Amino acid sequence: MKALHSTAFILTVVGALNWGLVAIGTYTGSNWDVVNLLLGSYPVVENLVYLLIGLSAVGLLVSHKKDCRECNPSGM
Repeated sequence: MKALHSTAFILTVVGALNWGLVAIGTYTGSNWDVVNLLLGSYPVVENLVYLLIGLSAVGLLVSHKKDCRECNPSGM
């Protein structure tokens, strides 16, 4: 489960950074959507990456209290 949690965390961070870049790109009038820039010619793969990032965020949201050392009273 640690590998799944780590993968979900990395995908969620990538998604969050990508959304931040999308917002900055909107203000500068350019496209900074990194996932789209890398996979734009493969829309099915691009949508799969977005789906995996969303599922990772939901998985972290559901399992956060159990996995987080700060939130878990036993510290494990």
